[in-house]
Order: sequence, then structure tokens, then C-alpha cells
Amino acid sequence: MGALTLETIRRAPKVLLHDHLDGGLRPATVAELARESGYAKLPTYDVEELARWFVVDEPGADLVRYLQGFAHTTAVMQTRDELERVAHECALDLARDGVVYAIVRALLSAMRQAELSETIAQVAVDFRDEGVCGFDIAGPEDGFPPTKHLRAFHLIQREDFHLTIHAGEAFGLPSIWEAVQFCNAERLGHGVRIVDDLTEGPGGTRLGRLSSYVRDRRIPLEVCPTSNVHTGAAASIAQHPIERLRRLRFRVTVNTDNRLMSGITLSSEFADCAAAFAWTLEDVQWLTINAAKSAFYGFTDRLALIDGVIKPGFAALRAELEPGREV
Repeated sequence: MGALTLETIRRAPKVLLHDHLDGGLRPATVAELARESGYAKLPTYDVEELARWFVVDEPGADLVRYLQGFAHTTAVMQTRDELERVAHECALDLARDGVVYAIVRALLSAMRQAELSETIAQVAVDFRDEGVCGFDIAGPEDGFPPTKHLRAFHLIQREDFHLTIHAGEAFGLPSIWEAVQFCNAERLGHGVRIVDDLTEGPGGTRLGRLSSYVRDRRIPLEVCPTSNVHTGAAASIAQHPIERLRRLRFRVTVNTDNRLMSGITLSSEFADCAAAFAWTLEDVQWLTINAAKSAFYGFTDRLALIDGVIKPGFAALRAELEPGREV
């Protein structure tokens, strides 16, 4: 089989763990909700121009520029009706992209620079049986270590609930170390700076103590390649460390982060990586199963998803693309 096409990848069953609701709105929806609510601060109300404005792909872009768009998306997500519409459209858009599991079930994120993490953690616990699957912190890493939110993390742990932490994106190993060793993060949002703990030598790649721990414990990395390029964490997709981490057999997963701000889908993310790293359909399946194993979803549900949806879906796709091959 030749190089993977976007259409082939779109038809493959995929799993998405790291996708912000306020970073995935349709530009047309932003403009329409802004008009309806009287929000007058959009840079433009022309849908095509607005879509271009949101995508952060200009030279020299960084996390500060990347975050500018959220002031506008959150401004039109302030009522129940607005939130329901945005969530509904998100689910539709992901399903049309071949995503069979995503965190649309709701994973509540507190902001590192704010003081509401314990409150939001309690809300996550209170609604765990009504669609909330876990708790997270996001926002600027530098100057706002995860240990500032230990009370929130301990609350989640006491309640036997799920926890992921944005760490190792714009800041390095100390952020990852605190998230894992002090806060007991089950997954790492981004986590790509774990490569700072890898060294190359005559015998190949040597893992430091932290990277060995993360790999040995199979702590999932919620990697978002295009987002990392747009925020300056990686120079390009081709230079992104995701392939190095995949080859070293870290628990790598592929994610979108913010589809609006990066102008992507999960399928296009896989397609760009496949073009850069010569990934095969088997590689895409391995990465997808990684994500399914790492979902904050019941064990039997994860097994059903992997054995009943993902593996049969990829097998059918291979049989169609490679007639005569035993699957």
C-alpha cells in the first residue's frame, strides 16, 4: 500500500483525548453567536476572514498569540444554549472526521494562573455520573507549577477519579516531574519536553530517570504536533519529537488541541505526520489503540471499543485497500 491519504485516514476509526471545546468552534458559529449576543469585539464578522484570523500559523507565532482567540470563543460560550450548541457541533464535526471516541464526555480544566482549581475539581467529582470523565489544569506553565494546585489533585485522588495535567509543552522537565511525582497525573497533556531527558550516544538513545519512569509506567503523552508548531514548541511537523518518542515506544497518542486555532482535524493531523514520518496504517492503528487504552473510560468499555470498533475498522480498511491480504 502506498502513502496514506487524508481520505483513508478520515475513514479509519480514531480516538481523541486532548481537544479543547473552546478551541474547536466553527468560525460561522462564532460569528453568529457574537451577533446574537451583542458581542462586538470580533476582529471581523466575515466567516472566511475570521477563520483565517483564528489560525495561528504566521512566522514567529508563540503561545501568547495562540491564546488570543480564546477571548472571542469563550465570550460566545456564556449561556446554556450557547454551550449546548457548541458541544453538539463539536460532536458532529468529530464524528464526521471518523472519531469514534473523544472527550466530549467532558473533562473539566482549571487554569494554572487562577485560584479556582479546587472548586472546579469538586464540580468534576459532583458530575462524574453525568458525563464528566476527569479533571485537568491548563494555562501557562512557567511560573505556575502544578504543585500550586495540590489540594485539587488530592481531592480528585481521594474520590478515585481521573486526572491529567498539561505539562511539558512550553516548559521543561520540572513541570513534567511535578505533574507525575507530586500530583500523580495519569496522563500528560502534551508532554513532549520529555525529550529533554533523552541523550544520543554511540549505543543509541539513553533515557534519563524521569523519561524511563514515564515510559516504564506507560504514562500517556497527549501529543498535539501542529499546535506545538504554532506555539513555538516545535519548529515544524518534520522536526517534531513525536516520531522519536513513537520509535522509543512511549505511550504516544495523537491529538488536535485546538482545531479552530490550528486549522486542523484529527485526520489531517495524522495525515501530516504520516507524510513527514512515512507512517503506515499499522502505525496509525497502534497510536489509536494507545489512545483508547488511555481514555478515562471504563475498562470493559475500552476493551469493547478496541476489540469491537477499532481493530475491525482498521482490518476492514486494510482488506479494502489491499485485496487478497489476510487480515
